[in-house]
Amino acid sequence: MGRQLRWRGWTILLVWLCAACAGPDAKYPALPADEVAAEKRRQEVAQLRDYYSQLHRVNSVAYRLRTANRDACKDWLSVHLGLVAATPRSLPRKFQSFSAEALGLRWVRPTVISVAEGSPAGLAGIVDRDELLSFNGEPVPVYGTSKWMADFAETYGERPLTVAFLRDGEHKTAVLNPVIGCAIPVTLEINPEPGAFTDYSKIVIHSGMLRLTKSEGDLAVVMGHELAHVTMGHHHKQKLNGVIGAFGGAAIDGGFLLGGIGTGGAFTKRLYETGLMAFSVAFEREADYVGAYYAVRAGYDISGAENIWRAFSLEIPASIRVATTHPTTPARYVQLRKAIKEIAEKKKKNSPLTPELRFVRADAEPEVPARERND
Repeated sequence: MGRQLRWRGWTILLVWLCAACAGPDAKYPALPADEVAAEKRRQEVAQLRDYYSQLHRVNSVAYRLRTANRDACKDWLSVHLGLVAATPRSLPRKFQSFSAEALGLRWVRPTVISVAEGSPAGLAGIVDRDELLSFNGEPVPVYGTSKWMADFAETYGERPLTVAFLRDGEHKTAVLNPVIGCAIPVTLEINPEPGAFTDYSKIVIHSGMLRLTKSEGDLAVVMGHELAHVTMGHHHKQKLNGVIGAFGGAAIDGGFLLGGIGTGGAFTKRLYETGLMAFSVAFEREADYVGAYYAVRAGYDISGAENIWRAFSLEIPASIRVATTHPTTPARYVQLRKAIKEIAEKKKKNSPLTPELRFVRADAEPEVPARERND
């Protein structure tokens, strides 16, 4: 009871203090709840449209990049259709109430919202707003549509796939010839910072990077950089360097322990972290270089793509001078310009578009996440 009285006293005191606080002086207009709600919906619709417009750009570049460079991905491959379809039910719950308005979706059938140029779906004549009915006679579900289509394609492999669909109410069919490409997913993250990364199970592109890359060739260079991290085995090499560092640190910790001084494994932890960072800048340079080749192999014109790094320096000025895990933007600009020139010379001579590697090592294969491995 005493505690309740004390809390009540403190609450009264806080209310009294807030009442005494200085507030705004302007007599601003009232905010009708219905007008705010209507504007909220307009902004939600616009944001969802913008997101899927950007996602279409990411998917289109990713399709070409992954299929053109399939050999670099060794055995980590998957079937690609170049097709994205959805229903409101198959999207995250927060989008469902306005997704039909934003994207023209139907509740009863999956609607095509993205077709990659030159993909099996595109070559078969499927276009946005087509309503999917079946794959090889099996109905396309309204829940989990994307996963179902991916699983279906993997089951049938490169065999022709007959798609039944509606276009403006008319029944049509198309035959898709699936293709094989790198399996690593490429996703879009709403993040205003111009960046991209890979955790070696997926590639993530920030929306801020899409606004920074002016052409599809620019975006292909950025995406190719992340793919090169995977195919060049950088994650495996970093882990190996960390283990080597940890062994050295453990020896030092053991020496101190023999002298009667306990370090709590401080040197092991520190040198492990140092090992992980070894060659970090060099790995980034290698990814820039190899990624440029990947973009050109995918058919993109990357002339002038080095200007990405000038634009990046305007967004993050510290990148001009500081090189910790990545090279400075001036270094990246000059290297990419030289790589573009090197590739152009090879194209003139009809030479293979193969990066110049000092040697080929067995550990330079892409590291496949356990859940993606084929037993």
